[in-house]
Amino acid sequence: MNELDFIWNALEAVRKSGPLILSVTNYVAANLNANALLAVGASPIMSHQVAEIEDLVTISSAVVVNMGIPADTLPEALYLAGQCANTMGKPLIFDPVGAGASSYRNKVCNKLLTTSSPDIIRGNASEIMALAGQSRATKGVDSLHGTTEASSSAIELAKQYNCTVCVSGAVDLITDGNRSLFVGNGHSMMPRITGLGCTATALAGAFAAVVKDKVDALTSCMAILGIAGEIAAESSNGPGSLQIGIVDKLFNISREEIEMKINLSM
Repeated sequence: MNELDFIWNALEAVRKSGPLILSVTNYVAANLNANALLAVGASPIMSHQVAEIEDLVTISSAVVVNMGIPADTLPEALYLAGQCANTMGKPLIFDPVGAGASSYRNKVCNKLLTTSSPDIIRGNASEIMALAGQSRATKGVDSLHGTTEASSSAIELAKQYNCTVCVSGAVDLITDGNRSLFVGNGHSMMPRITGLGCTATALAGAFAAVVKDKVDALTSCMAILGIAGEIAAESSNGPGSLQIGIVDKLFNISREEIEMKINLSM
């Protein structure tokens, strides 16, 4: 199977099975996350309500926990969702938004990682480095580091938590601590869309729900999102129209477009 086959097959699997993805996420990114999931063929459901988390995990194909804005009931919902996903054998995807920005966010991250075991951790370089304890430098939820700087942190995290880690950036790194792939797709305007990183994490949930190999799942997810961004940017006037264009392209992206644009290396 070549690189195109596993990426296209992963997307086709999402489109055919329509997995239900529970996202315990932040309200800044919720709308875009839900629309992106629908566009690739998955179904979103979202909640911060602790009382219903167990029921929602039960009916979901994968669980995404996004630290986002860790206020009110969100942290407790994150912890419970993680524990339930592990107990029920559902893929668990963790996005440590803003890790390193405050001691409180660091505490939330640490508690989640000690009370549950994510299958996937996806963040920007600064977040991944902060999670590994290698840096406290951050710019809110934005990255001050590049993928290359975070590669050792990503590998360390993958081995420590027996999971697959994605460092997103101009080039995305996906590693399980032994096998590493790099996705060079995307567009420089994409970081100007708020919540697009969170959207990558939500999409990772959809792909992880249908692809057993989590490196393949994450690579497929990041490649398709990056290619959608590249194609949408060709007819976009700015971040607003780019956001709409990305959702549209996630809906109608073709095998031929993936074959023409894919930029994948080891």
